[in-house]
Amino acid sequence: MPLAFETKNRETVAFGFFNIETDMLLLEHYFFFASDFCEKVARMAEEIRKGVSQWRLKGFDIADVSKIGDLHGAIRGEWYVGFIGEVYRHFPFPDAMEEFKQNPEGFRTREVVENLIRKYGEPLDIPLGINEKKKDVVIGNYSFSYPEFQALIRYVWRGGYPLWKNDTRPRYVMEMKEIIEKNPYGPFENLDFSLPR
Repeated sequence: MPLAFETKNRETVAFGFFNIETDMLLLEHYFFFASDFCEKVARMAEEIRKGVSQWRLKGFDIADVSKIGDLHGAIRGEWYVGFIGEVYRHFPFPDAMEEFKQNPEGFRTREVVENLIRKYGEPLDIPLGINEKKKDVVIGNYSFSYPEFQALIRYVWRGGYPLWKNDTRPRYVMEMKEIIEKNPYGPFENLDFSLPR
């Protein structure tokens, strides 16, 4: 489930997985797939030393927040509204709490989830940027300190809450970690994957 993270410009925002059967992440009103996020973060780690500081992350924007839906109502199976409600109609919350684990094969539902979100949001190339002087990373409208950006990465590494099923991570998550560890520079310096979140 999404957790609260601190920004430098918009106070607290929600970031994270919102359904265990998809690898889509939300950042407030932005939605993007974890596979795309990890691949872009890996590219950032590789390219920052070359002087690259701007990238684009493919995703969606649901600008009308009333169309996002009610996560808690969808989890309870009581209120299937908006985009999140439609996702939970297709992939309901598990009956047994022990089955509440992030599916490492959630990428297989991508086509279904993309078709659903196109009814509610607009495709968007979300700007990503690193400002080494300010020591922050910008994702769309949100600016994160280096430590808080690292917390976003660790969240995905861990499989958010409730963690990856069987402690098995998708290959794209493993590849992101390997590339970051080879390029410990700027926002990736001293990134400790053993810390929580």
